[in-house]
Amino acid sequence: MSEVKNLDSNNQEKKSFYSTFNEIMNKPFTHTILPVIGLVIVVMLFAILTGGKIIEPFNVELLLNQTYVLMIASSGVLLVMTMGSLDFSQGSMLAIASIVVCYLSNYNLILAIIGGIITGAAIGAINGFFLVKRKIMSFIVTICSMFLFRGVCAYLTTNSPVYANGNIYKLNTMPLELALTVIVLLIVFILFNFTKVGINIKAIGAGETGARFAGIKVGKTKWLIYILAGAITGFAAFINVIKVGSVTSTSGNMMETQIMIALVLGGLPISGGAKVRFINVICGVLTYKILSTGLVMMGFTTEMQQLIEGIVFLIVVVLFSDRKSLQVIK
Repeated sequence: MSEVKNLDSNNQEKKSFYSTFNEIMNKPFTHTILPVIGLVIVVMLFAILTGGKIIEPFNVELLLNQTYVLMIASSGVLLVMTMGSLDFSQGSMLAIASIVVCYLSNYNLILAIIGGIITGAAIGAINGFFLVKRKIMSFIVTICSMFLFRGVCAYLTTNSPVYANGNIYKLNTMPLELALTVIVLLIVFILFNFTKVGINIKAIGAGETGARFAGIKVGKTKWLIYILAGAITGFAAFINVIKVGSVTSTSGNMMETQIMIALVLGGLPISGGAKVRFINVICGVLTYKILSTGLVMMGFTTEMQQLIEGIVFLIVVVLFSDRKSLQVIK
């Protein structure tokens, strides 16, 4: 009898521990502060492991230089994932938009920027059409788009890379790229936190049925967000062209994976909804880039880097997955 009582007591203690843990993890403050703590820990860890090299001014500038495109594109995907949807077409979208930017840059720079934005928005509109009108799940639609436009990119760059106007390299300066990135992030921040659109996408992520009963036009909102996310990635393509000056068949490869990993590392709940925070983008992208750069500086092989990143990714998913509200991705 005493053994049974001890067993029951142990089970109750475990349940009490897990319930307390879940309560803490589900608090809004926790979802806001943990990504920041995680970023600080990663910075301190690699500052020690690399002997301070990773926080040297030159390496910090190099790190930021690798962040701009990913940061901008991730801010658009944040809006999509807040609705509980996914977008795996970002890498291919970036490549196609970059081709348009390169081509139009030979005529007019402003036209090139507009062309990249319109191209990204058009691809986003295609994704939104099949999601909303044909009722196909977002991950299926965007995976199909990924392969389709990756094929288009490979075809357009078969004979040679597509080159931008040579003068575009003059724009490859840290102040300009940083300023453009901050402007985009500020616009998305205001949209996400202080507009009706931001409220609506959080409501859709929390539950589509409830959002419809609340009078939200779910289909229209989803379509709009996919177009907007595409337009943001189209602008990121302009930054990409400034940096590399040309587009090849491999441009944008694995970018969609990098975005997903970065956002989840930043604490973004996979199911979307009201627990999503804008800070998930900034902390997530910086954490991912510092982690990747730190592992390279430490001399790890590509295989070991992927293994370590995978372990970290799984740990974060376990911490931030909301099992009560987790639903099938729409």
